[in-house]
Amino acid sequence: MRHPAHRQTIELENARVLSHQACEGDQHILRLEAPGCAADALPGQFVHLSCDPQLAMRRPLSIMRVDAAAGWVELLYKALGHGTRLLAQRRPGESLSLLGPIGKPFQPDPQRPRTLLLGGGVGMPPMIFLADSLRRNADFKPLVLLGSEVPFPFTRQPSRILLDGMPDGVIGSMPLLEDWGIACRLSSLQGYPGCYQGYITDLARIWLDTLDTDQRRQVSLYACGPHPMLHAVAQLGADYGLPCQVSLEEYMACAVGGCAGCVVQVSAQDGPAMKRVCVDGPVFDAYSVFTPAT
Repeated sequence: MRHPAHRQTIELENARVLSHQACEGDQHILRLEAPGCAADALPGQFVHLSCDPQLAMRRPLSIMRVDAAAGWVELLYKALGHGTRLLAQRRPGESLSLLGPIGKPFQPDPQRPRTLLLGGGVGMPPMIFLADSLRRNADFKPLVLLGSEVPFPFTRQPSRILLDGMPDGVIGSMPLLEDWGIACRLSSLQGYPGCYQGYITDLARIWLDTLDTDQRRQVSLYACGPHPMLHAVAQLGADYGLPCQVSLEEYMACAVGGCAGCVVQVSAQDGPAMKRVCVDGPVFDAYSVFTPAT
């Protein structure tokens, strides 16, 4: 399921708001009619969205779901700053200017079909998109671990999918993933019922410790979330000798590689290099960005 080199076409669309759901914790799920973007989007990519006709600067938002046949894309975001608070006021029927899909997507490896997906906070959307893609290939066996320190943007439900290696009582799951038949567990430090009381990477370690050597050779890691979490994921992958891809979240101005305002330093074969998160990423090999302890 390795995607070919992505010579992407970025669509500029006048995207109509189809639905806009407000969730706890100032979180919002926005569905937009954007057939061009929906037709080409791959897990890990994002859109650059106009939040309000009076606001010049766009905002980068990860894609959570697409339906190419119906022509829509779905985004999950948290209203934190001026732009996203304006975006939260948009209503069905209104239109927003959208650029997308943008960026380098995840590259699942068929040689490692046990895919462990970790999403933290607003880093959950790429993991949901990736899980949706992986479930369409019977060779892959995704496990999705989602963590949040604010209420989850969905109603938690006890999982019907048995999963070896989970601590007693850790049964909380995302209904959408359950409907897709994908194993999911939740973690938080906030004491939410059914959730693992700790960090998402600690829950991943518990599960990995239940696998034998041959099973671990089939595992690959994929993650999106805040930088401290991604650093911990890279350490997790290094400790177990697993390949690991991470999607970075950075402030962006143009989002198409022109301004170089979102560069990060990565380790390349010929030494350190500066890469643009928008077009050279947002997905990177975790070990090129984060240096695990030995």
